[in-house]
Parts: sequence; C-alpha cells; structure tokens
Amino acid sequence: MADYKDTLNLPKTDFPMRANLAKREPDMLNDWESKDFYGQIRKAAAGRPRFELADGPPYANGAIHIGHAVNKVLKDIVVKSKTLDGYDAPYIPGWDCHGLPIEHQVEKKQGRKRAELGDREFRQACRAFAFEQVDKQRQDFKRLGVLGDWDNPYLTMLPRYEAAQLRAFAKIVENGHIYKGYKPVHWCLDCRSALAEAEVEYQDKSSPAVDVRFKVADEKEFAGRISHPGASAPVAGGGPISIPIWTTTPWTLPANQAVALHPDFEYSLIGLDTGAGTERLVIATELLEAAVNRFGGGKTKTLGTCRGEALKGLMLDHPFYERQVPVILGDYVTLEAGTGAVHTAPGHGHEDFAAGVENDLPLENPVGPDGLFLEDTELFAGEHVYKANDHIIKVLNDKGTLLHAEPFRHSYPHCWRHKSPVIFRATPQWFISMDQHSLRKTALKAIGDVHWMPGWGAERIAGMVDSRPDWCISRQRAWGVPIPLFVHAETGDLHPETSGLIESAAQRVEEGGIDAWFELDPTELLGDEADNYEKVSDIMDVWLDSGLFHHCVSTLWDEVSYPVDLYLEGSDQHRGWFQSSLLTSVAMHSRAPYRNVLTHGFAVDEHGHKMSKSLGNVVAPQEVFNRLGADVLRLWVAATDYRAEMSVSDEILKRIADSYRRMRNTARFLLGNLNEFDPEQHLIAPENMLALDRWAVQRASELQKAVTEAYRDYEFHLIYQQVHNFCIVDMGGFYLDIIKDRLYTTQPDSPARRSAQSAMYCIAEAMVRWLAPILSFTAEEIWAAMPGKRGDSVFLVEWYDLPSAGKPAADLEWGPIIQVRDEVSRELERLRDAGQIGSSLGAEVDLYCGPALKELIDALGDELRFVLITSDARVHADQDAPDSAVICNPVAGDSLKVVVAASSHQKCARCWHRRSDLGQSEQWPEICSRCVENVDGSGETRRFA
Repeated sequence: MADYKDTLNLPKTDFPMRANLAKREPDMLNDWESKDFYGQIRKAAAGRPRFELADGPPYANGAIHIGHAVNKVLKDIVVKSKTLDGYDAPYIPGWDCHGLPIEHQVEKKQGRKRAELGDREFRQACRAFAFEQVDKQRQDFKRLGVLGDWDNPYLTMLPRYEAAQLRAFAKIVENGHIYKGYKPVHWCLDCRSALAEAEVEYQDKSSPAVDVRFKVADEKEFAGRISHPGASAPVAGGGPISIPIWTTTPWTLPANQAVALHPDFEYSLIGLDTGAGTERLVIATELLEAAVNRFGGGKTKTLGTCRGEALKGLMLDHPFYERQVPVILGDYVTLEAGTGAVHTAPGHGHEDFAAGVENDLPLENPVGPDGLFLEDTELFAGEHVYKANDHIIKVLNDKGTLLHAEPFRHSYPHCWRHKSPVIFRATPQWFISMDQHSLRKTALKAIGDVHWMPGWGAERIAGMVDSRPDWCISRQRAWGVPIPLFVHAETGDLHPETSGLIESAAQRVEEGGIDAWFELDPTELLGDEADNYEKVSDIMDVWLDSGLFHHCVSTLWDEVSYPVDLYLEGSDQHRGWFQSSLLTSVAMHSRAPYRNVLTHGFAVDEHGHKMSKSLGNVVAPQEVFNRLGADVLRLWVAATDYRAEMSVSDEILKRIADSYRRMRNTARFLLGNLNEFDPEQHLIAPENMLALDRWAVQRASELQKAVTEAYRDYEFHLIYQQVHNFCIVDMGGFYLDIIKDRLYTTQPDSPARRSAQSAMYCIAEAMVRWLAPILSFTAEEIWAAMPGKRGDSVFLVEWYDLPSAGKPAADLEWGPIIQVRDEVSRELERLRDAGQIGSSLGAEVDLYCGPALKELIDALGDELRFVLITSDARVHADQDAPDSAVICNPVAGDSLKVVVAASSHQKCARCWHRRSDLGQSEQWPEICSRCVENVDGSGETRRFA
C-alpha cells in the first residue's frame, strides 16, 4: 500500500500539547522583564481613556497566602481586560510597611539586643525587615503573572509617602475632625497599644461570669422609692437589700463607679434564701425567673416593684471597697441576660465612659499598659487583670457579696494580629470624630454615590459607619508615621500655627524620613514658645497610612488620580481599607475616593472550612504554581464565583487543570492547522467562506460580545464557563470535528481549506484575547505561535474585530442541523458499543424527516456525510421509514427517524471513508474518487461543510 501521508495537510505547530507551565512560565517572566512588557503596554495605551484600579496594600510581613493570590489575580484580570478593552489601565502595586507585627518580628530577631538599640537603629531594623518582606512577596506576585510597575511600587514607609501622609493629616486637622480625648479604647496587652475597630475580631472565649451584690446603703430611702404595701414604712421581709449585677469581666470591678438600670424597665424586689440566709434582691421582672434559677432556685416572694427611673441616685455599697456608688439610668441596659442591672466602670467601656461623663462619675482607669493593676490599686496592685479574676472572686466571696459564679462562653474581642483577648482601657488618645463637622452624615451620603458590587456592600458598610465609635488613630509605638502636633502644656490646645508646623515637619520627613520628627528639637520650629508646648510622641494607626492612599499615591504617581475607578478587596475590608479610605477622603474632600467597589470572598477548603495549618487544609499558592503552573491557579480564580466563599483543594485544582488542557488543546488544533497560513495572502472574506465557516465566525462573534460584557461586569466565572463550553461543545464537539476532513484532504490552496483556515484564524485571533487576562502565560504562548505579523504581546492590542458578512439568503439554519447530528451521534454510539463499528466513519446513515426538516437537510447534498462524519448519509421522507428506524426527538418541530448501519465498503487509505468508488484510478487504486481528485486533479468543491 502506498503512503499517502505526504498528500495530506496534516497539522504542524511548535505549540506543545504538554503545557509544562511550572517550567515554562518562569522563562516567560524573564522574557517579559527583559523586554519591559509593562512599559511597552503603557506606551501602546498612551492617550487612551484612563481606567484606574487602586491596589489595596498587603502587609509586608510573611509569605503570600492563597487569599493574596486571589486578590492579586482578580486585580490583574481587571487591569488586563481593561487594556484589551481600549483603556490605559496602569497598575501601581503597594504595601503597608509600618506597624506592630513588623516591630514584633524585629524584636524577636534582636532578642536581648533590643534594649541596647536606640530608637533610630530600631526603626532602621524595622525598615530593613519590611523591605525584605516586600521583595519576597513581590517575587511571588510576579510569578503569578501579575503585570505592574513592580520597580516603582508605593510603600507607606517611603519618606515621600510619609510626608504626603502628614500633609493629608494637616487637611483633616484643618477641617476640624481631629481631637484628643480620654476614653476607653480596645487595648491589646501583647501590642501594648490601642487598636482601631478594624484591628479587632471576635472569637469565642470562656470567661468567669459572676452575679455580685451591691447592697443598698440606706434602706429607708429605698423604701420611699419602691411601690410596696405600707408605703413609706420599712419594706417587708428580712435580710439586707441588694441590687445584683451580672458581669463576665470581674477584673473591671475595682473600677466600678455606678450601677445602671433602664429607666423604663419594671424591677421587682423579692425575698429569697440563697443559702446564706434570707435576703432581698432587686431584679428586672422579666429576668427574675432565670436569675433565681441561676442562684440555686428556691421560693421567692415579691415584696414590691418599681420602674428603674425611681431608683436614680440611690447609693449602693461597692462590693469590696469602702465607698458608695450611685444608681444611674441608661438606655443601653438590656434584658438579654443578667439581672437588668449593669456594673458600670467608665475606664473600661464605651457605654460606661459615656455614662460616666453624663453622670459626672470618676473616669479612673486602674490598669496600666502592661495589663497590670497600678500600684495604688487596693487589694490587687501589680496583678495582671486576667489572673486577678480568681482573686477578685475570692474577695467577693469573703466579703459576702458573691451571689453566683460559673464559666461562661461568649463572643469576645480579640487582637487580629495576636489572636489574644483585648481589654477596654481608658487612656488619652487622638481620635477622628465621627460626628464633629458631620463626618458620619457626609460619609453615609458618599456611600450612596458609589456603585457597590455586590449590592449588599453598600448596606454593610453603611451599617458599620452608622454605628462605629470615633476612630482612635494614635498608637504608643516606635515604627510608624508620627502624629506631628504640638499641644499646649497647660490648656491641651493645639498650637495656633498647627498647619504650618505640620508642613515644616513634612518637609523634614521628606528629606530624612520619620526619624526627622522623632529627633526634632521643638525649638527649631517653636523658638521661645517651645517650653510651653509638648511634642506628641504617638504614631498614627496603620489604617490611616493605607487609608490615605487616595491622597498620597495620587499626589506622587502620575498614573493615579483622585478619585479612582475601582477598589477591589476582600469582603472584610468594609470594616478595614474601604472604610478608612472613605472616612479620610470624606474628612478631606467630602466625597468617596472611589467610584466603584468590588468585593470577593475568602478561600476555604472543598468542605467550606476555613484554612488552617492545624487542620492541614492549607493550599499554598507557591506549591500550586511550582507544580501546576500559575495559569491553572489563575483559571481557578476566574472559574470560581468570587462573590461567595471560594473553595479550593488539590482535587478542585486537578479538575481545573483538566479544563485548562481542553482549552489548550483547542488552541493547539487551531495553530496546528494554520501552519503555513498567511493572513495577508490567504484570508477569505466571510461572504466567500463556506456556510459552516460563516457559522463558526458568527458563533465566535456572539461569544465575544458575551465575553467582553462579562469582563466589563467583572463576571469572570461566566467567561470561564462560556469559553470552556465553546472549546468543548462548539469547537471540539462540532465545528473542528467536522472540518478535519476538509483541512486534511482537500488541496492545500483550495477555497474549501482556505475558508476553514480563515475562520480558524479569526477565531484564534479572538480567542487568544479572551484568554489573555486569565491565562496570561498561555495566551502569550499562543500569540507567539500565531501566523501573521504581530507585536511582542497580546496586551499591546485590543479585542479582535471579528468580520461579519451578515447572513446570505441561501445560508443554512445550523441549529436544527446540530440537533440532527446529536441524534445521529447517539445512535452511532450504540453501534460502537455493540462492536459493529470502530469510528463513525465505519457507518452509513439514513435519515427519515418531516417535509420542512427534509428540505433543510437535503440542501447539504453529499456534504451531509461530512457533517455527520459518516461514510455515507441519505435523506428520505418520513413516510418511507422502515419499521426498524429509531424514532428520535423532534427537530425544529418536525419528525426525525434514523437508521444507522455498518458500511460494507472498503476504507479509503487516504481519507478513511468507506466508499464504493475505490479502485477507479489505476495510479491510485486504494483511494476513493474524491481523494483522487484532490491528489491528482483540480480538487473537490465544497459549499457547506
């Protein structure tokens, strides 16, 4: 038998079937860097409309995790898709570089040497550590294929950024939003610093819950306030009268200054024997049963009732100190738990503090920054607050004021860095007021002017802003941007020239970094006034560092303006960066710093569990891109609906890798069959293409519209679904399967082959762009293998303008034809399963159709067999169907019956069709007449397929 291989147009390409991404991607990265791809893209996009995405800074501490990868890949997809969409879309990455975690890492490294380091040397060590972390994270982000200005990122520790931050702070001061106050703040005993709301997370904790008696000091006065038989006579019953409180923080009792009741609640005076003799207790009526059961039960007798407001000002004995405290009223008292009476320590809670101010109570805080009671704290001096709980409970018991004690599990604020419980502690701090100069009101209005994606984001952040307390912006640490203020030593007022002084400080910081402020001699700026003023030594909250991105980066980077088009971060940033950015922007300019905000969920394992090392379910991005390649990780990000939790595991990534291979193989088929295709010479206009090729180009055009709309709507998972389906169903399962015969067997320069190649070329030009924002490495690999003249990168062009010729009047309706093909394929599969045929080319098909369907199918003529990929196919009227015909689903409202059978003819050695016309050529005895015409004639003619 002759070898007909050389007479076929077999695919040929350097684009490998095996991606080998883990090995190939790093080489591509080096190539991108050597050619300055990002710089080329910037030049190509110059003059286009600008689209600006703000990069919320990751913290410069530790290796990146899967959440970092999700965030950076989503941003990269946005930026690259906007570039292809005709925008100039720069990307300036950045990092948060100040703050306590870095301090702690440096302190660990220094060990005992820390005490020997001066503040300047310590800050220098922190700066060096942050730079080291930035470099490590930068390499991983680049490895993910994220394009950006990596050589010129914004770092919050750059002197020019710090100076710009001081100038922004001056504007906030000028607008009247800053004040110094003595009030309780979240205080981390590990940080030894105040925490902002965004630095606090809630976790379950077990605490000692105690019911404590506050004995009524003057029973006669009490009798005159409560409604009971006998009016002003002594209250019936025996034993002392107490108002019990319930608390889960016994350590705050030394700071107690009052007991709060709700003015409108009804309170009952009951007689009860709790085992220590008969006594009388005042408890909210609705909580009476639960409280008595907690105390051990027993018979009770109601001796009187009153509303809470009747007891205002009544004096009570402190449970272990020789002092009296008043009953005060508060709307914050609830009936959720306890006794309806709330222990009030103004030094240890927001509501307590507000109540203390309103009722002129002492605002004392007996706890130092290390969590130890101060030396003048009676009974508990020098004890750690948490360790003191047991001692306090013992004292209560010894004093006879403890009613009940038991462990209680509840949600409690923890430091988000140390995962340790925090305390409320009143200290002098600097705040941004939420209500001074209407900051809260203006911020809520600004939220309504922003497009939030998903829509619930608006309600979420609005609720947080509406209820948040004033923002504590000061920290008592060394590594951070200073609060550059001078305060009058006696009055506490800011210097009248504060704005000018901050500008002078900013100029010095711009030249010498933050040390320039800390080492500043006040006389340099204040002259003879220096003795009257104190230089503030606190630093700013790091959320203020990153929250002022909108000012600092837009001031220092030409590529970023104010406001930007999009903020894109995890959903936790409604209480973090979204909010700190909003509040600072409103404080400066009375508007939001962003037009759109997009949030994504968190990565969890396949069972929905949060990732943790202890559970062993962590998926490290480094392990993924070193094993499977970054493009597989990027495809997982795009394929997952990021608006909810994003499940990831080895099994999920394996499925994603399979999907990747299917799309890659589609691209490889296109490239392999475009080997010698030159679009300048061979490209055929759509109106001259075969009908099936026109359908394929039109299908790609419809998909491109959906893909570009999905990119604009940030619906990346729809792009994955639609493009994957296009590759598997439209291309691999239909179009490419059909045109193989035409591509391989017709003459190389035949109109039939060039038509198919032209369609494939157009599809490949479009498809490489659809894939590029997501599968960036693979798209660049495809781009390099594409025929025709082109630039270095797919990102230097825009979406491909797919040609359109409309639909000629005589063109076919391919929808019904595809349905017929699907019905036939099912019957062919049964024949194959029965062992009667190998491939579908081993079969012949007879179709029996209703009149409308028959007319449509008849139009294909002999080319029907190419559509069905059978060796022969014939069409008959429905009424001629034999009894053996299989009744199929109706197609386009018409009947369809099918008979499939194995062909009895010999197989053509060239095209593998089984035909009756083999052997008609003496020169080519083993091939069919069609192949003879293609090998040694003028070539066959195709119209449709």
